[in-house]
Amino acid sequence: MNKLDAERNSNEHPLGKNAHLYEIDKSEKVGIRRHESEITELHREDLRMYSRLKDKTEEIGEELLAGFEAVNQYPKTVTVFGSARTPEGTKEYEDIRRISGKVCRMGYAILTGGGPGIMEAANRGATETCGYSLGFNINLPFEQHINPYVTHGLDFDYFSPRKMAMFFSAEAYIYCPGGFGTLDELFQLLTLIQTKKAPRTPVILLGSSYWNKLQRFINDTMLEEFNTISKEDMDLYTITDNDDEILEIIKNAPERGKYE
Repeated sequence: MNKLDAERNSNEHPLGKNAHLYEIDKSEKVGIRRHESEITELHREDLRMYSRLKDKTEEIGEELLAGFEAVNQYPKTVTVFGSARTPEGTKEYEDIRRISGKVCRMGYAILTGGGPGIMEAANRGATETCGYSLGFNINLPFEQHINPYVTHGLDFDYFSPRKMAMFFSAEAYIYCPGGFGTLDELFQLLTLIQTKKAPRTPVILLGSSYWNKLQRFINDTMLEEFNTISKEDMDLYTITDNDDEILEIIKNAPERGKYE
């Protein structure tokens, strides 16, 4: 290959020798020409999509209001989050079952996502102790079904209104070990508190063997390495295994409507 050929090859268009086939004639208006019947059908599809979206928006609004009204029936509540896969007899199951009974005895209604695992354990502890507990169940094709210890509850088809209703006006939140859903619920609540979109409410992370691993990531990676949070953001939650500490945090939390 001579020097001229080498230079010519080095300057070749990325699309290759047929690049000219893809050039746009800017003298003409570029657009997609559609037959009038196709335009009419697209308009009809837009209207159908708008109608479906409007229906879903109304359904989501109705679920949200129903959740708010249900929580509002109870003057004081503590919301519990955690895995649906935690079986009876495990330390995590029995810990939140025991603590929920103690919290209920203090006059707080226990609210969960209404499913199995940690949610069942929390509802079970409250119902065994006080005779009632709340559950906001989500209808899923697998894993989730309302547990037998929920005495008062609602079924939701959409995650967003269910989550907002579970965040609504609780005096405290207890998070047990869980999966993606639990972490989603935790970080969304912490973000709302961090950005002052929600009042500073106690966030209790029960189970140090699980949460300390996340704590190391938050401190070492988010804070120290990438500086994506502030030092004071780590004060938004408490990691503990101590029943008395949990009860004391909840006891000292302001009641709804009395936050600064």
